[in-house]
Amino acid sequence: MLSLKSKLMGLGFVALSFSAFSQAPANWFNLDLTADKVHGVSTEKAYKELLSNKKPKKTVLVAVIDSGVDYEHEDLKDVMWVNPKEVKGNGKDDDGNGYVDDIHGWNFIGGKNGNIDNESLEMTRVYADLKAKTKRNKKEEAFFKKLKEEIDAKTAEAQGTLTTINMIVSAIETLEKHFGNSNYKLEDVKKITDASKEVMSAKEVYNSFGARNPELTGGEFKKSLDGAVKYYKSQVEYNLNPDFNPRPAIIGDDYANQTERIYGNSDCIGPDAGHGTHVAGIIGAVRGNTVGMDGVSNSVRIMSVRAVPNGDERDKDVANAIRYAVDNGAEVINMSFGKSYSYNKKIVDAAVQYAEKKGVLLVHAAGNDSKHIDVDYNFPTKFYQSGNDSYKRGKKSAKNWIEVGALSWKGGSDAPAVFSNFGKSTVDLFAPGVDIYSTTPGNEYEPNSGTSMAAPVVAGVAALVKSYYPELSAAELKICLEKSVTAITYQVNKPGTKSKVDFKELSITGGVVNAYNALKLADEMVAKKSK
Repeated sequence: MLSLKSKLMGLGFVALSFSAFSQAPANWFNLDLTADKVHGVSTEKAYKELLSNKKPKKTVLVAVIDSGVDYEHEDLKDVMWVNPKEVKGNGKDDDGNGYVDDIHGWNFIGGKNGNIDNESLEMTRVYADLKAKTKRNKKEEAFFKKLKEEIDAKTAEAQGTLTTINMIVSAIETLEKHFGNSNYKLEDVKKITDASKEVMSAKEVYNSFGARNPELTGGEFKKSLDGAVKYYKSQVEYNLNPDFNPRPAIIGDDYANQTERIYGNSDCIGPDAGHGTHVAGIIGAVRGNTVGMDGVSNSVRIMSVRAVPNGDERDKDVANAIRYAVDNGAEVINMSFGKSYSYNKKIVDAAVQYAEKKGVLLVHAAGNDSKHIDVDYNFPTKFYQSGNDSYKRGKKSAKNWIEVGALSWKGGSDAPAVFSNFGKSTVDLFAPGVDIYSTTPGNEYEPNSGTSMAAPVVAGVAALVKSYYPELSAAELKICLEKSVTAITYQVNKPGTKSKVDFKELSITGGVVNAYNALKLADEMVAKKSK
């Protein structure tokens, strides 16, 4: 999943270019194409024209299965779910659900000894399991070799990139000593003529890499590399390291028992809640309070279920997170995570079927690899496993699942985000997912991009519609959102390429979720049901 992480126009319109925007307009994901010339989901239009004289019939509980949520954030604290039957901090399971002090949710990647932050990737864990086998059959041996090649290649790439970044940092620090400060810019470096061999070498490095951002000072350039250093170090030390396994010492569950339900702790913020907090704000940050930003839904509660580390989430934790959310009243579950390999898809499938039976809508991010996921894998998936092979996609799929691709604010041929996964039979619809400004821990805000941002836009729209039309089932809500998309009827760049394709080839609906349209259709659907 995370590993540093991290997802136009209506029928009858011609393709427009939004090149007048040099950067993403503020609050663009909530804006309207006709009024604002940017392809948001018409949230503000819906509140103004359809909901101004209406009150929501209920508050909808949305579970955010993620890295954790800062439930004390100024823009989220008033919309966080509070378990009404649990007494905070008394160390007892007051409501008898098996989870002690689960006030705002639960943490399935923590335990008595703290919380998991970094984790390995699923392919690394599968590789380690196969490596430990004394005998592998022919199929296992072929899979083992494939995994080894992929891990070796990714490790070499990460180590090579880290070496380059460290070389740049070293050059920056050498130049800091030369200038006596870190406020120099590229133009100053170019003026160096008579200096030591070490300084001249640093100048050469800085000229090569600093030219990409000539306005940055040396100090700013160095700081901009912090995230990359962290990412690639995590890749080498944790994500791609088959000997790294933090789970036994921290969580202490019986991992061999994949049906085990009760483990973890109540710390649903965790050590790195940046991703989950950003997702939560998109769904339901308090609207109209003149603080920070406005989420999509005005009648929502956010439940934080921590199951996603800096690395790949485990199937056991995902399955339990879904079941916990369902059992504690969630009607919509946002899942902004994914991976290319699966350890136990069947246990996740069973949890998805449980949610379907209980009438809970699941919204999942399609992934950020520019992949065609009709043919490539992005787990979890709405298609149930066929037989005993996790990688054999069955014909049956969940009726309560929406798979979401990411849209850019740029429009025209650049409408789909360059990184977004896509698929004519797997991705249901698209939603804004580039430069989305939202909440981050410590009362902060920042823009982020990814299908991880597109999914909560859809979850927010689903919660909004459900709050005014609670009569709709999860399956009906899915139909409502999909049938009311704004179609994109022109050609766009296929994500990750400059090849032109019809937008309708990228998803089942060929469109973008739209709150205004969905509310109008929901009204019609409920009217028909009442006859």
